[in-house]
Amino acid sequence: MWIGIDDTDSPAGMCTTYIGAILVRRLARAGIRVVDARLVRLNPNVIHKTRGNAAVCIEAEGDADAAFALTCACVEELAEFDAAETNPGVVVSPIRPPPDFYYAALRDFCNVGEACAVLESVGARYRGYKNRRGLIGATAAVASDFLDRTYEVLAYRKQEMWGTPRKVDRESLFRAEEMTYPHTWDTVDRENDLVVCVPHTPDPVLFGIRGESPAWVREARSYLRSEEPACEQVYTTNQGTDAHLVPGKIGELREGRSYLVRGTVAGTPVTGPGGHVSLLLTDGDDEVRCMAYEPTKGFRDIVRALIPGDVVVVAGSYKGESLNLEKIGVSRLADAVRIRPPICPACAKRMTSAGTAKGYKCRVCGARTREPEIERLKRPIRPGWYEVPPSARRHLARPLVRGIPAWQQALCG
Repeated sequence: MWIGIDDTDSPAGMCTTYIGAILVRRLARAGIRVVDARLVRLNPNVIHKTRGNAAVCIEAEGDADAAFALTCACVEELAEFDAAETNPGVVVSPIRPPPDFYYAALRDFCNVGEACAVLESVGARYRGYKNRRGLIGATAAVASDFLDRTYEVLAYRKQEMWGTPRKVDRESLFRAEEMTYPHTWDTVDRENDLVVCVPHTPDPVLFGIRGESPAWVREARSYLRSEEPACEQVYTTNQGTDAHLVPGKIGELREGRSYLVRGTVAGTPVTGPGGHVSLLLTDGDDEVRCMAYEPTKGFRDIVRALIPGDVVVVAGSYKGESLNLEKIGVSRLADAVRIRPPICPACAKRMTSAGTAKGYKCRVCGARTREPEIERLKRPIRPGWYEVPPSARRHLARPLVRGIPAWQQALCG
C-alpha cells in the first residue's frame, strides 16, 4: 500500500516530513513493514504552500485499515490545525495511482475534486481535514513516479528544543561537504561562506543532507556534530532533479509553471533597486523578461556579462510575467566589439570624427578615412552552464554537479 500525507505544517511550525518520520516508527511498532519513504516536492509556485511544498509517501506492507487509522491519528496529534492555511490530507491506497496526477501537481495546478476522483478510481481510503486541500499533495505523493531520484537524511529536534537556536557545529558541516562532495551537495555554500542545510524556521528539522545515495548522505551525516536529535529519516526524493521543468517557448509561457526556454539576448542586462538584475530575451517577435534576484549573489555577474545577440537557454519559474532564473546555458556568444576612430597611418595620431556619416580625419596632417578601428573584446564568460549558488537553489533544481540531462543539453545545442 501507499500512504500519503500533506499540508500538516504552517509558517509557525511543524513539518510534514517530521510527521512522516514519526509515522514510519509507529507503523513498524504496529507490525506494518515500511518498504520506502518518499519526500515528494511539488509545484514550487503554488500560492497555498508553506515553505518547500513537500508531501510524503510511505510504501508499506500490512493491514491497510490499521495503517489508515494510525496515519489519521498521527496527523490529528501533530498537524498545525490552528493555522488557517493548514488543511491536512491523508491517503492510503492499495495500488499506486497512475502518475499523471503527480506530474500535474508537480508542473501545473490541481484541485481537491480532481484528487478525490483519482482516489476513488483506485479504491483508496482517504480523509481531508478542514477545506481538504492537503488531499492534492497526498494524492500526488502516492502517485509519484521518480524517473530520477536523490536522497536526503533529515534529523529532527527533540520537542523541548523546538523554537530555540539550533546547535550544529559549523566546521563539521564544511568538513562533511569537503569529504563527500560531489556525492552530496548543498550542505554549505562555500563561495558565499554560508550554511545551507540547517533551517532557521521554528520547525522540528535540525538539518538535512542531500546526496546521490543513502550511503553517501549517511557518510556526510557521520561528520556532523550537533545537539542530540530525536530521530532521523532517510527519504527517497525528487529533489535536485529538475522534474518541475518542461520545454517552453517565449510567448507561450503560462503563469506559475517552470520552464526551460531558448532565446536571444535583446538588450544590455539592467541592475535595478535592491541589486536585482533584469534580462530581456526574444524569440522572433516575442519577448520575456528574466530576473536574477539579489539572493543569487555571484550568479548575477553571469547575467550581467551577457550582451545583445547571445543565444542562451534559461531555466526558471514564470511568475508575474517574468522568468525567475535558476540556471543559464550559454549556447552561442555574440562578438563584443569596441569601435573607435582609427590611428592615422601618416602621423600615428588617433583621428577624430569628420561629422555624421563623413568618416574620420586627422587633425595633424588632414588625412581622411571612412573605416573605423574595430577591436574585438574578450568575453568574461564562455559557452556552457551556470547556476545560482546553493544558498539560493530551489529544492527541485538540479545542481550542475549532477550533470545536464540530455533533453536540456539538446535544447542548449
